[in-house]
Amino acid sequence: MRLITLDEFIAINQEKHPEATGELSGLLRDIGLASKIVNRDLSKAGLVDAILGDAEKTNVQGEEVKKLDEFANNILIKCLKNSGECCGIASEEEDSFVAFENRKNAKYVVLFDPLDGSSNIDVIAPVGTIFSVFERISPKGELCTLEDFLQPGYKQAAAGYVIYGSSTMLVYTTGEGVNGFTLEPSIGEYCLSHPNITTPEMAKTYSMNQGNFNSFSDKVKSFVAYCQDGTTKKAFSLRYIGSMVADFHRDLLKGGIYLYPSTSDAPKGKLRLMYECNPMAFLQEQANGKATDGKQRILDIIPTELHQRTPVYIGSSKLVDMLSE
Repeated sequence: MRLITLDEFIAINQEKHPEATGELSGLLRDIGLASKIVNRDLSKAGLVDAILGDAEKTNVQGEEVKKLDEFANNILIKCLKNSGECCGIASEEEDSFVAFENRKNAKYVVLFDPLDGSSNIDVIAPVGTIFSVFERISPKGELCTLEDFLQPGYKQAAAGYVIYGSSTMLVYTTGEGVNGFTLEPSIGEYCLSHPNITTPEMAKTYSMNQGNFNSFSDKVKSFVAYCQDGTTKKAFSLRYIGSMVADFHRDLLKGGIYLYPSTSDAPKGKLRLMYECNPMAFLQEQANGKATDGKQRILDIIPTELHQRTPVYIGSSKLVDMLSE
């Protein structure tokens, strides 16, 4: 069977929309290029001290920044700034959004987590890049504004992630299903490997940091007890890597649920709405799964700040329903 590259797939799908201008297609290709550069340097992280370890500073969330966090962040910003399709970015590693002075006529803004799960780098566990694309609402010809970024998730034009693991894979959606592309190192191209991904509506796997159990709500504790109960059914398997991309990727393909509830220490949740939960929720819904904060659909949340946090329950629809009011 002939391999279909990411560029070919994007071009084929663009032809289905005569009204398309090609700007979003170009933007997705630029994100793919940035991820190849990040992947190249991740693969030699253990050999190059200059990009391994702590950067000796904290980000806006007060978290320790890894050197590779900075590297991935800079690569994405550079690739998107050089793109003609992006007028500005917002990153989990930046205090505020960045408007590109030389791209005032570009149509889209991009939000991203440059290196999700970066604490796993030193032990060679999977990490990833998450991205979210919105069409700007400010006038073209002017600098983009905060309003362009603070849009609810259901308005996303595209979203996806790259997982850097035993192989490197890019998964994305533009609202017409979810497709996955594996990087073929011999030719340096992403090739279609997982077309039309659909998440099973039920599976016996759950992913969470169970060390926070005593801080969970009674509803979440009851759900965990249900998963562990092997008296009337086979108990669920707990699978947790500590990288949202890695845990989500497994559940997206095989079914299951990823949950990061609110706790007494983090009553608003830990994960970021704009950089993590919105893009993953868009993907999950396009794969016939669900994503909520326990009360409402993630994609319906109206954001009020760039680094807003939220609880999240995401994955197989029947499991998510068990944790939703």
